[in-house]
Amino acid sequence: MDTAQYSTLLEALTDVPDPRKARGQRYAWVLLLTLMSAALASGHRTAHAMADWVRLHTAELREALHVSRERLASEATLRRALRVIDLSQLEHRLAQFSVRLAVETPSAGTVQTLTGETLQGQAVDGKALRGARAHGAALHLVSLVRHGSGVVLAETAVAEKSNEITAVPRLLAGRDLSGTVTTMDAMHTQTTTAQQILDQGGHYVMVVKENQPALYHAIHLLFDQPPWREQERAAEYQVKRFPDKGHGRQEVRTVECSPSLSGYLDWPGISLVFRRHCERRIVKTGQVSHETTCGITSLRPEQAGPVQLETLCRGHWTIENRVHHVRDVTMGEDANQTHVGHAPHALAAFRNAILSLFRRHGWTNIAAAFRHYGASVLRALELIGALPARL
Repeated sequence: MDTAQYSTLLEALTDVPDPRKARGQRYAWVLLLTLMSAALASGHRTAHAMADWVRLHTAELREALHVSRERLASEATLRRALRVIDLSQLEHRLAQFSVRLAVETPSAGTVQTLTGETLQGQAVDGKALRGARAHGAALHLVSLVRHGSGVVLAETAVAEKSNEITAVPRLLAGRDLSGTVTTMDAMHTQTTTAQQILDQGGHYVMVVKENQPALYHAIHLLFDQPPWREQERAAEYQVKRFPDKGHGRQEVRTVECSPSLSGYLDWPGISLVFRRHCERRIVKTGQVSHETTCGITSLRPEQAGPVQLETLCRGHWTIENRVHHVRDVTMGEDANQTHVGHAPHALAAFRNAILSLFRRHGWTNIAAAFRHYGASVLRALELIGALPARL
């Protein structure tokens, strides 16, 4: 796994280089990043709102941060800082900080293999910033998120006139994937991505849909018309049912897996294919629905069966439930129409860091976390590691 370097968010931000010219600088670069981070942690989503927060709490901020100037940064200053910040350096420093947060929760999102090995689940998925897109500034980000804790380990932007498929190799490049299982949806089920994960020491679990027609139909054919004889069934096929109840519905998820296609499919490292069927009944109305998905994995039959595969598939939803949905709804990312320069991407990176910090401090209700830190300047500064900093 990557080596952690930073123990606080401020330590990571301190290493983000100042892109401004020396002439005309009124505020230290790290002070501007500190003010923006603390304002975001207090629930203020835009440069305008951050500037209001700074203005309203100038006296407290000056005293806590030991700033000699009577006035602090204006809205224009904060906007310029967001627009020109070095995104690659910001993402790199925040990723290193996230590694530290992940190390502090070693059991979150792990799966125990049949051989007793503990593997860490991590999910890849993309997200569009709809607010920026409303102004014609299309921005699409792809993230690597740890199962369970929801810590964002890395994030990168999709290149203009490209798509998520080309961004994933850059997202994973240079990472030590030993001891990990990377999960991804059907868009990212690509041979080059599978080979890259294997080359970097990791395992994969990939969903298969009709964008890979030969693979998709082969998996369905295997389970619909199994080729093994009854005496071979135990070695060639496993199945398990997972009943569940909650949120006004009853579910029964059935997972079946087999190594029978591993010698026939032209796919890097493939060991098992699997199929998940979910029967869902709404308790109040009695309405029943069915959903079936297929997948492949490099995990070997002696490592994984239906229980491990179900754990990893369920863990993949961490990226949506604990990161993307929270950023959209609670943190207002979709409604935020910041769109000039590097600002929308920079704000997304800051949101990831703040969200990970909240999780680290045990917050499960993120709206309550914003109310808690928004009620006290000192709490917000302490959260990001700015006390007792002298800026």
